[in-house]
Amino acid sequence: MPIMIRSFFILLALTASTAHAGARQQMMTFTKNLQGLSSPFEQTVYNPAGKATEKSTGLLKLKAPRQFRWQTLKPYPQTIVADGNHIWIYDPDLEQVTVRNQSAEESNSPLAVLIDSSEMDRQFKVTEAATSNGLEWLLLKPKKPDEAPFEKALLGFSAQGLVRMELYDGLGQRTVISFTQWQRNPKFAATDFTFTPPKGADVVGDVTPGATVTPIRD
Repeated sequence: MPIMIRSFFILLALTASTAHAGARQQMMTFTKNLQGLSSPFEQTVYNPAGKATEKSTGLLKLKAPRQFRWQTLKPYPQTIVADGNHIWIYDPDLEQVTVRNQSAEESNSPLAVLIDSSEMDRQFKVTEAATSNGLEWLLLKPKKPDEAPFEKALLGFSAQGLVRMELYDGLGQRTVISFTQWQRNPKFAATDFTFTPPKGADVVGDVTPGATVTPIRD
């Protein structure tokens, strides 16, 4: 499963007036009138014994209704772009591009609820977890667990908004994603949510016959 599908994220900064509200209210307040988000991220993967096995940093960009860009910068560059029709995964070190249809499985990611909060109750069983480490926590469990790449997701909110997400899979692996410096409804470049395979790169994958890659229009 590509790193993007494992790496789910939700939102950010609420004002001080919602600092003591529950995590669900914080999230709903933030997602109101939201059309786009951008933030640096740090991701750490822990094995079942609790040992960190992978660590990466990069930049996340989201745009309504179904576009995103997950740009890993260190230690190994990787670009994942969802243009609304296809998912493009580019590994520069391998000089390889993988492409597949952007299908309903993306709806099973917390990524979907960032831009469309109505997806939250359609796709997940949602409960508020206990306050811990100074954060208000929202617990999401997929309603269709066989179609989701994780068993549960925990979203941690501070007075500044979503700062931490934890994903747990069926093998006991935990992925922790921290967000900083969120920008709400930023101005994106026209090329942020389109992808053209670099010259010389191998392109592999399967897409539905007749599917068209539609460039994002501002």
